[in-house]
Amino acid sequence: MTPRIISCLRNYNEGLFMKDLMAGIIVGIVALPLAIAFGIASGVTPEKGIITAIVAGFLISLLGGSKVQIGGPTGAFIVIIYGIVNNPEYGLQGLLIATILAGVILIALGAFRLGVIIKFIPYPIIIGFTAGIALTIFTTQISDILGLTQTAISNTGEVIRIPLKTPGDFIGKWICYAQNIGTFNLWNFIVAIGSLLIIIFLPKALKRVPGLNKIPGSLYGILLGTVAVIIMKHFGIEGIDTIGDRFQIQAQLPEMVVPSITFELIQKLMPVAFTIAILGAIESLLSAAVADGVISDKHDSNMELIAQGVANMVTPLFGGIPATGAIARTMTNINNGGRTPVAGIIHAIVLLAILLLLMPYAEYIPMASLAAVLVIVAYNMSGWRTVKGLFKNPKSDVIVLGVTFFLTVVFDLTIAIEVGLILACALFMKRIMETTEISVIKDEIDLGDASDISVNEEHLTIPQGCTVYEINGPFFFGVANKFDDLMANSGRERPKVRIIRMRKVPFIDSTGIHNLQTLIEMNHAEGIHVILSGVNKKVHSQLLKARFYDLMESDHICDHIDVALAKARKILEK
Repeated sequence: MTPRIISCLRNYNEGLFMKDLMAGIIVGIVALPLAIAFGIASGVTPEKGIITAIVAGFLISLLGGSKVQIGGPTGAFIVIIYGIVNNPEYGLQGLLIATILAGVILIALGAFRLGVIIKFIPYPIIIGFTAGIALTIFTTQISDILGLTQTAISNTGEVIRIPLKTPGDFIGKWICYAQNIGTFNLWNFIVAIGSLLIIIFLPKALKRVPGLNKIPGSLYGILLGTVAVIIMKHFGIEGIDTIGDRFQIQAQLPEMVVPSITFELIQKLMPVAFTIAILGAIESLLSAAVADGVISDKHDSNMELIAQGVANMVTPLFGGIPATGAIARTMTNINNGGRTPVAGIIHAIVLLAILLLLMPYAEYIPMASLAAVLVIVAYNMSGWRTVKGLFKNPKSDVIVLGVTFFLTVVFDLTIAIEVGLILACALFMKRIMETTEISVIKDEIDLGDASDISVNEEHLTIPQGCTVYEINGPFFFGVANKFDDLMANSGRERPKVRIIRMRKVPFIDSTGIHNLQTLIEMNHAEGIHVILSGVNKKVHSQLLKARFYDLMESDHICDHIDVALAKARKILEK
């Protein structure tokens, strides 16, 4: 596992550098409004979003396993970060610790080469919680779009209006909006809708204009929205909040501070840290996989997870928030010529320059314009076309998607992922159970499939007093009881010999072995002989390790069904 930048620099040249330079500058400009918006929406200050993009973006490009991955804060984390920051028990300190723990988990996943495991998380779960996060982000922006406020008492005892403070839960937010809809500010709404229309349509109008077609719609929306609000305030129109009205901008890099970590906090925050790690791993590896398809490359998933882990361990030390690979910024990097991690490093340097030189001007940015940016982010995250397509899939996938979406929106992202995984596993086992068939054969063996027949005969007749049970599929804890029920309901007549044909059993687990052992013991107690037929090498090895064959005589274990029937005849003749 080696960072991709090492192999990229071996054949690096001036031409590649110029492409990376241009891509890095453009991606830095694209990342600016998003970093500010994600920081504020997460419940922290705008500069913390930029610091995250700088530190994490630099480290992910420097250490990552992808050539073109761009790291930074993303919309996926907004919901969980906001919940931690606004929890009196944790606050910002708890967020920093949870992020560091998530970094440790990500490094462990990469170091033990478990990057491939993330690919096995069911697609409906990913779509479900992503769509749920999108709806939650949209919901959090309603107050800034409508300009809702509430009354408060100032230090001088004067009654003033302040931005609406909403509950943390989804339903509570909408109830609060309904209760305060009377404070609706038309000018605020006009700025939000105007910014939204600019973000959507202006890049299309400038598509063929060289230079201007490289600037993202979100930046146009924020710049023009800011100019509009400055003009409106000049003419006496009030009530439109800007970043400066809510936050004190600090245009400097913070000092490194190590948070105080206790074992008690680790215990409480571990579930949240696990969620952050899983979210980060999923989003970064999905982004890297999409990028691979565009540039015809293959990323190192384990090295990418280690880079994500290091970034999430270091960034909180400077007051940053969780970070991961960002697909929109990664695609912007590719589309503008970026082909090595140098472009990602340049993007971080551009953001650092903006933070130190231009950040004071961010106080004029209207919250309504940032809300418009986040509405677009939520729309792009929602994947409504994918959700619509999944409704044509099996009902089990729809159930997993629906439950994950509902729990993400109404309850908690951690709960949604946990329950979604459990439900997906349960439904998967149900499908496997349905594919495993256990049939009873009492008359004649079908010679159409001669996989475990060693003789050339036209018919293989089952002697009277013998019953053949054929298992077709994996014999694991989900289907082990099915075999017991079949034998219990096979009638009052008890055969003298039972042959269990296992030629189509690809694997067996400990529960299946236990049930098979119990079955043989019960049959022996009733004086019934049990013969196994057609056990493959893998299953035979598992039975051998479990000392299963101590229960049976060696000649009762047969490679072929005709040999098993011959043995049954000898037993019946006695």
